[in-house]
Amino acid sequence: MSKPVCLVTGVGMEHGTGAEIAQRFSTGGYRVAMLARDGDNLRALAAKYDDAVAYPCDVGDLATLDATIAQVTADMGAPAVVIHNAVSATRGPLLDQDPADLERNFRVNTTALLHLAQATLPAMVAAGRGCLLVTGNTSATRGKAHWGFFASTKAAQRILAEAIAREFGPQGVHVAYFMIDASIDTPRTRPAMAAGKPDDFFAKPAAIAEEMFHVAHQDRSTWSFLVELRPFGETW
Repeated sequence: MSKPVCLVTGVGMEHGTGAEIAQRFSTGGYRVAMLARDGDNLRALAAKYDDAVAYPCDVGDLATLDATIAQVTADMGAPAVVIHNAVSATRGPLLDQDPADLERNFRVNTTALLHLAQATLPAMVAAGRGCLLVTGNTSATRGKAHWGFFASTKAAQRILAEAIAREFGPQGVHVAYFMIDASIDTPRTRPAMAAGKPDDFFAKPAAIAEEMFHVAHQDRSTWSFLVELRPFGETW
């Protein structure tokens, strides 16, 4: 039998969360469709990972996202696992923000999740199995100063994921939301947001990917929905 297909959005630079997710599912026996805006970066990663294919795509362009999902299905088959890791995170003083950025955040974080679900869940239901995983964070549970645009759209994302889980879980589709309560140790995040912090301060992208792979393969008698991940020293 051919390998199952995993579709991952938001596959950024090497050693970032999306790239580590793609690599883990690749080594775990999947053919991986990697979606992100940077085609050159995707193709470089595809050259390093087994059975990984680059699909340059801005998931905020919903027509392009729909066309890309259709192309993945035509090329590789219906995805058995879909992981929405792409994110739009506008932040700053509320009175200085452009309302168009709120809509952009919502489109990438939430509406794109709906499009992914509507395009891929029917085949999962027909097969009686499948998995939809969403990368979230604690912004989905609280609004903080200067983070209102991001937090409100991540909260909507979490609720949409829960609604999908409640509707499609009984039909054999496992939906899980990963609440990452941490700064993630990526080449972009660490120097920009937590320079000088020790290694133990951060969540490791490879460890997040490992937990996502584990949850994607849970026995259906013990499925998780809300999965909270944080470093051992995190105050919460």
